[in-house]
Amino acid sequence: MTAQQRIYSRIAGTGSALPKRVVTNDELAQRVDTSDEWITARTGIRQRYVAGEGETTVSLARDAAIQAMDAAGVGPGDIDMIVLGTTTPNLIFPSSACLLQAELGIVGCPAFDVNAACSGFIYAMTVADKFIRTGDAKTVLVVGSETLTRMIDWSDRGTCVLFGDGAGAAVLRADADTGILSTHLHADGSKKELLWNPVGVSEGFKPEEENAGVRVLMTGNDVFKHAVKALDSVVEETLEANGLDRHDIDWLIPHQANLRIIEATAKRLDMPMDRVVVTVDQHGNTSSGSVPLALDFAVRSGKVQRGQLLLLEAFGGGFTWGSVLLRY
Repeated sequence: MTAQQRIYSRIAGTGSALPKRVVTNDELAQRVDTSDEWITARTGIRQRYVAGEGETTVSLARDAAIQAMDAAGVGPGDIDMIVLGTTTPNLIFPSSACLLQAELGIVGCPAFDVNAACSGFIYAMTVADKFIRTGDAKTVLVVGSETLTRMIDWSDRGTCVLFGDGAGAAVLRADADTGILSTHLHADGSKKELLWNPVGVSEGFKPEEENAGVRVLMTGNDVFKHAVKALDSVVEETLEANGLDRHDIDWLIPHQANLRIIEATAKRLDMPMDRVVVTVDQHGNTSSGSVPLALDFAVRSGKVQRGQLLLLEAFGGGFTWGSVLLRY
């Protein structure tokens, strides 16, 4: 394939969706031994959205997808593939992507979930990009959607203050102009017990631990150290692969887990915080929903403009981490 014939994956539209209910730090302080000051100082989080009755991973994904498709000017018949990043699917099977496909009235195209925890959207976007680059798809709906609060131990102040629910989506279309320049994915399963949920089908559900077993377990300080190191490495890898200097990046759109991790990555890039998209204060950690939520906010607020260079990155349980460099 010649340079003139090269195909890129370009973001044609974005969307997002959040549950109706907002839970502030002050409200959490009435449940556990914490305070707004304690949470904000350590995480940067001020509130999060919590899914209520009738609000699911798929319903949030549907609403975000409709926004993204409207923004891209495409309909159900235009979608060639659906890739949904989630670690909180509606059902064990069928996949949430298949349920989303039915909700949107899309017929026949492949639809599947990608579980890479907080890196789910980065992984899903990478998969979509490969299909577009090979010519096997022209228009792909990529979604990150989570209802993490359904598996939170609300008596554990170390985790219950961190997570929220939400979804973000993007429509990728084949384009002759520059879109996604490169993607970089990594994982390290040997660190699983630093951030995990120890319940599963093959491992077995434990009825006697029904309430205590389905929960997020995290060793916060260790996760922080590994996240900062891994994100530093993948940022360097991304820049080197594209022959770019860190000052060439117009916007950093990071996973919204902790403001201190975001600030550490920005410092590594020598990037002022006014060029970093931050939504963690409003949404908390929405896992695979976090990067697309931040992306949609940046686009709809007018921060991100066509032609600008964006670096998307995330780190999550697995461990998994990765980046997407794209020209918007």
